[in-house]
Amino acid sequence: MRVTLTPEATGPIDESLTRASTELAGRFPGESARRQPVHTVYGGAHVFRSDTAPKLGALALRFLQEYAPNWAVLSKVLGLPGSDRWPELPENPSDLKAQLEWATGADREAHRTARMAQVIYARIVEKLRREPVEDFRIDFEDGYGNRPAAEEDGHAESAAGEVASGLAAGTLPPSIGIRIKPLTEELRARSVRTLDIFLSELVARAGGRLPENFVVTLPKVTSPAQVAALADLFDRLEGGLHLPAGSLRLEVMIETPQSVLLPDGGAAPPVFAAAARGRCVAAHFGTYDYTASLSITAAQQTMAHPACDFAKHVMQVSLAGSGIWLSDGATNVMPIPPHRAAQGGPPLPAEQVAENRDAVHRAWKLHYDHVWHSLSGAYYQGWDLHPAQLPTRYAAVYAFFLDGLEAASARLQNFVRQAGQATLVGDVFDDAATGQGLLNYFLRAWNCGAITEEEAVEKSGLTVEELRSRSFVKILQGRRG
Repeated sequence: MRVTLTPEATGPIDESLTRASTELAGRFPGESARRQPVHTVYGGAHVFRSDTAPKLGALALRFLQEYAPNWAVLSKVLGLPGSDRWPELPENPSDLKAQLEWATGADREAHRTARMAQVIYARIVEKLRREPVEDFRIDFEDGYGNRPAAEEDGHAESAAGEVASGLAAGTLPPSIGIRIKPLTEELRARSVRTLDIFLSELVARAGGRLPENFVVTLPKVTSPAQVAALADLFDRLEGGLHLPAGSLRLEVMIETPQSVLLPDGGAAPPVFAAAARGRCVAAHFGTYDYTASLSITAAQQTMAHPACDFAKHVMQVSLAGSGIWLSDGATNVMPIPPHRAAQGGPPLPAEQVAENRDAVHRAWKLHYDHVWHSLSGAYYQGWDLHPAQLPTRYAAVYAFFLDGLEAASARLQNFVRQAGQATLVGDVFDDAATGQGLLNYFLRAWNCGAITEEEAVEKSGLTVEELRSRSFVKILQGRRG
């Protein structure tokens, strides 16, 4: 057999490709193995307490029980998947006899989606009692405002003490952090001082340790130099506080035009991430600062605006495979009833009770739709600003994962059985990357409480150990022996 290329001729080319592959793998290691929270709840530093998370859960549960006392009401308000197919529901859907009578008029798909709605409601209640907040950000920026220097010093100190107390008592959410002010000329000194006081106090009061998954949020970034400066500050703080190198991590907020595109037209997010020197774990989109910076009028400043989708697409494409989490912004219409009964006074008239209910339901529906929009665009995390948004956050997340569970189950199980061979299920063609994506689907659903551990094992066809490996390649290697 004749050949022209010799090993000597192809050797330099092979070496060049190996170097390029190594560099690419270093820059794009794939999705992080850590659990990504489904949301970040923001609250002013002046009101944060060690037990804020469980208190928010109790408030959220009270809102749910008052304005959606059962699964049928919540389903109607939010338009959960399939609810438009249901016949008229019984007045008391908790009554078994009424459910059975209703069921005789429903088709198979209506039964399935109604059952799913019941499961979603039950799991929302369980989540609000067990782990209502997955990530909390103690805010020294927009949710706090500009205050006298001594007052912010005091709040930085007291918030650190509350975090230390919560760490000792086990009342902190799985992830927590602070949002400092931007590193602009006007606010840089204040921002650095708050960061210094908070971390110095926290480390001293917590016996030299940080909470697990602690992060510092840097807002209104306009230059990679600001990110690099925060990384430099972390170097000095770790040395001064005797923290392990690299233990302080940051996330950048993409909420200015300069944080989306660089002056030369290139994508800014990966440049900002590189400036963090391995410390950047997430990029959060700031809906309202970003839309305002583009002169979009207040009435049109919404998470679903096309300008926001463009910015989030840039974030998504430029950070894909980097291991950096993406988070969407917040719905700023709060589910707050407009009328309150005076303490010790008469109850509200029926008209005002109805107005309260309608206001909460409208805000819930808006929030649910916004979260679903984020999820459908592969933004699996977003912001929540009020405890009454927690029920709809989990309703949207759970409905999203449960609605696609059967299809994902069939595809993943078939793919694993074929041990990595390309397969065809229905009209969907899968490859190895899709296999990892399907695995991530089950991991996200399991982590947030949409499905139980038993359901994750049953529906995925994998063992708990295989699921926890988080690597589709390792699973296939293990199955092949």
